[in-house]
Formats: sequence, structure tokens, C-alpha cells
Amino acid sequence: MNLKQLNLPMHNFTSEDLLQYLYNEASTEKAAAIGVALLSDWSLREKLEMMKGAQAELNSVKLLSPRKQTLDNILNYAEKSIEAFSEKA
Repeated sequence: MNLKQLNLPMHNFTSEDLLQYLYNEASTEKAAAIGVALLSDWSLREKLEMMKGAQAELNSVKLLSPRKQTLDNILNYAEKSIEAFSEKA
């Protein structure tokens, strides 16, 4: 089965399209088109496999919380920005 048989246009899928596909965020039509394209396009399959590997690595990274001082600095900056905006309004 190819894209023409599904009445879908031929596409050059972007990395963003593949990320949407990988995270199940692509529309039904786009996911179907990518799925069909993956059957015959080894380059696209290779790109998707590389993204899957990166996804697995990212999922295995232990995330640390930022320092309290960093969070305080961000909150202080946000408060000052709100005050400055309020004074201008």
C-alpha cells in the first residue's frame, strides 16, 4: 500500500512531524501517512529510530531540582517585571 492508494499526498516529513508521530501527537491523517511512508522509506525509518534512541536516553536521565537560590531569583525577577508593568499601565 502506498500514499496514493490512501489518497494522501506525498510528503517530505520534517523532524517535527516525526516527533509528533513518536509522541502520538500527530493528527490521525499525518500519523497514517507517516506509517505508510515508514514501510518503504528506509531513510525515514532510520531517522525515526535515531529519535527513539534519543527519547530513551532522555527518559533515563536523572533530573535534579534547581537550587533554591535559582528559584528565588526567578520569582524575584517575575515580581519585579509585574511591578514594572503595573506602573506603566
